[in-house]
Amino acid sequence: MVQQIRQNEPQFICVVPVESITGNLDEEIMSFGISVEAAKSEAEKLLASTYRCTLTQIDELMQKAKIEPIAQSCAPKRNIE
Repeated sequence: MVQQIRQNEPQFICVVPVESITGNLDEEIMSFGISVEAAKSEAEKLLASTYRCTLTQIDELMQKAKIEPIAQSCAPKRNIE
């Protein structure tokens, strides 16, 4: 699943380490949303669909998640002429 950062809207990123289910120490998923709850919800959906996690696994993984605002400088800029 690919998400796109929207212009001129607050954006949040949710980073969830998934090494406990994949065995890869560097593996994590990232999801985006216009609020903390939206970013969290997208991450939960991704864990369920991609990794087939149970609700218990999702809860455990989300406890380790980091949710932060994305700086506007990271968002794509529109050409204004």
